[in-house]
Amino acid sequence: MKKTTFWILASIFAVVCALTACNGNADEPKESDDSSDFVTITDVVPDVILEIRYFSTYNFVGKRIDGYLQPTALLTKRAADSLKAVSDDLVRHGYRLKIYDAYRPQCAVDHFVRWSKDVNDTLMKKYFYPDLDKSVLFPQLYICERSGHTRGSTLDLTLFDMNKEKEVDMGGTFDWFGEESHPDFSGDPETLYFDPEGGLTSEQFYNRMMLRAAMMRHGFKPFPTEWWHFTLEDEPYPNTYFTFPVKQLQEK
Repeated sequence: MKKTTFWILASIFAVVCALTACNGNADEPKESDDSSDFVTITDVVPDVILEIRYFSTYNFVGKRIDGYLQPTALLTKRAADSLKAVSDDLVRHGYRLKIYDAYRPQCAVDHFVRWSKDVNDTLMKKYFYPDLDKSVLFPQLYICERSGHTRGSTLDLTLFDMNKEKEVDMGGTFDWFGEESHPDFSGDPETLYFDPEGGLTSEQFYNRMMLRAAMMRHGFKPFPTEWWHFTLEDEPYPNTYFTFPVKQLQEK
């Protein structure tokens, strides 16, 4: 297959997957404020590091996002149990998981949508989307009216090297809007082929693949346009979008 044809097909696949992640299943989505099947991640996975970007002002909006009442992270119990297996796996090799976001309430997604439509608000453009006009963020599916995060079994994360005492170099920042964030940027995740002219170093590419492999070993599926984004394959609420805020839950 010619390289040009490959990238056209890959782009089509990425758009289809992005639509799936934005909209969920074809059935009519449901909303719920029931947090009874959710847990605070640190209660289940004590080794994780939290850097909840949407509780802070260092995110692509530049303000704390609606619905983030405390700098904590929540997941469904099933997803948290699987994440514990990932963490235990990686800790043995000298790494910890660092989480940027997990469950995201619908009001936060609504906040993103409102922000995307205000094309004059470009406060954080140079940090997260310097090469894009803000007007394309919604049409190109960087921002959607529904998010897989709101179903409770999706999270954004990276690796922390315990020996070097710093984040692993992934060759790009969380929430960077551009093709540099794609897992297949500079290589093929399926064959682990690395393209030395692709833009990443071999270390950066294989660091992404290390995180990807660990997550997939324990039941998470990757997302084709964001190296940091994973969803539990067997998510318990594939068509339910939750509305309760992000705050510490009672340990169960």
